[in-house]
Amino acid sequence: MNPNLFENVLVFPNSDFPDRYHRLVGLDEIKQRLEKEAETLLRPDKLEAWSKKHHRTKLKVLDTLVRRPPLFIFAGDVGTGKTELSLTFGDQIARLADIEIELFSLSLNTRGSGAVGEMTRLITEAFRELKARCPKPHAGKKPTGAAILVIDEADSLAQSRELAQMHHEDRAGVNALIRGIDEIAASRLPCIVVMCTNRLDSLDPAVRRRAAATFQFERPNQEFREKIIKDNLGEIGLSKAEINEIAELLGESQGRKYGYTFSDITQRYLPSLVLCAYPDHAISYDLSCKVARQITPTPPFKNAESG
Repeated sequence: MNPNLFENVLVFPNSDFPDRYHRLVGLDEIKQRLEKEAETLLRPDKLEAWSKKHHRTKLKVLDTLVRRPPLFIFAGDVGTGKTELSLTFGDQIARLADIEIELFSLSLNTRGSGAVGEMTRLITEAFRELKARCPKPHAGKKPTGAAILVIDEADSLAQSRELAQMHHEDRAGVNALIRGIDEIAASRLPCIVVMCTNRLDSLDPAVRRRAAATFQFERPNQEFREKIIKDNLGEIGLSKAEINEIAELLGESQGRKYGYTFSDITQRYLPSLVLCAYPDHAISYDLSCKVARQITPTPPFKNAESG
């Protein structure tokens, strides 16, 4: 395998991933829809079994579902959980669908060095490798495995070809990307492509039209900020009112029109809180509030379509 194509390859089920997946709070609706969408794309035999059980026949509408391009777009502001979900949901799907899934994370090296034809060649090679590793489908039968291709910062590869200043090589790369998605759809391979982007409106319209589903990610609201605090600091004896106050400080407060992102809370606020207390003091309500007032949340990504 060309080392320039993929940053990593993961195999699911994987015991290291269920906890990471379930710790993504505030994404319950997205997870529920994603699990259904992914399972029906990778296991059309289960969809057919459902149809025969409840309708005593294979409904024609099922063909509409399985013929969709197997593309999901994860769109939203920075730090809202897009990348983490894209890297962990495969484990949940592997368990639900009872199959082994390989996840390939496309390297940004696929942009190449700018040489004519290089990006197109690398993208084409990545899809060729993906198809070669993906088990061939057998109509009406359980697949022997499946694959997921994750493209993070997808707007760097799939930028709209309508932009006047777009270089010819970039246009050719987008064409190669679309062609790869179409070939996977036409072959009915048990494979899903996930594109993560902070700028949904910058993706090429042809890419957006092909998406079987677009998932919008938002910053955690008050309810889910409270849940994150309770899940992580529940043992220190905070009252419900204190948890509420801390969560409010992590929201649209102190003159800000935006609150903390999920990663701001889990990767910056909570570690900072622990380190402020360690090694001489206990974590307290007052310290929790003090740290919340000191840390500045990540500003919204400019031109992001969702915030």
